[in-house]
Amino acid sequence: MSRSSGVRGAMYLFMTGVIFITVLGNLVLSWKSSISYFKQLHSPTNFLILSMAIIDFLLGFTIMPYSRDGMIISVENCWYFGITFCKVHYSFNLMLCLVSIFHLCSIAVDHLYAICYPLHYSSKITFHVIRQLLAICWTVPAAFAFGIVFSEAYASGIQGYKILVACSSLCPIVFNKLWGTVLFTVGLFAPSCVMIGIYAIFFVISKKHARVVNNMPDDANNDVRSQLSKKKDREAAMTLSIFMGMFLICWFPCFFTFLIDPFLHFTTTLVLFDALNWFGYFNSTCNPLIYDFFIHDFRKH
Repeated sequence: MSRSSGVRGAMYLFMTGVIFITVLGNLVLSWKSSISYFKQLHSPTNFLILSMAIIDFLLGFTIMPYSRDGMIISVENCWYFGITFCKVHYSFNLMLCLVSIFHLCSIAVDHLYAICYPLHYSSKITFHVIRQLLAICWTVPAAFAFGIVFSEAYASGIQGYKILVACSSLCPIVFNKLWGTVLFTVGLFAPSCVMIGIYAIFFVISKKHARVVNNMPDDANNDVRSQLSKKKDREAAMTLSIFMGMFLICWFPCFFTFLIDPFLHFTTTLVLFDALNWFGYFNSTCNPLIYDFFIHDFRKH
């Protein structure tokens, strides 16, 4: 499908703006979390934030401009770099998206433990634990992405795929029923269950906190402590709900399409696929904005 020069120019302008905000926002977040990391070594939270900002920066700098769903092919409807580079780039694309999502789950776990178990946080959530968590966040998506793409297991049983690959102007990455379901489970369903479960646990524990505070003797100090406890719980609830809400809003349409498209005989158009992937990328644009404008504890550093 050819587009007029005006439409292409508008698309380039819009996508360049999104990429610029993503790269700049995550650079600023990396800088802030690095400063806080060196000033406050007792808190590993900023180490997680720094790692997530680096991931989202790489996604914006290396993937969004060039990938199968990136700016160039979204505008030009043509892939100029060959099938091998297509596989390499799509592997990095899928890996970084999954690593970013896994980081969101890790940060949600960290926030839950910090709010609900403050007395045990410093002894349980150490930098050694965070390093192990980050190793999982990197190695599992990397093994999954490169393994499935270079083995071409994702295309097993898809009729006409070899003909599609033979066309050098396309970067044909489509998932069969099995791997579309696996991708949906790994990329969306499992992380969503983790974050929703964390939110439910936090809600139950925060209600217990409120009951304990309300049962304390009614004096001025307890009243102040009650107000502080409620404020802290509200801020934590806002943090988790914003994280979970933006994640689901941005990524659900994309992963759900990966799930249902094989059962619809691959009738989803490339234009729609590109649009949904860009909507997912927008989560990496929003992450630094969420931290900078909505999370009070991080802004104080």
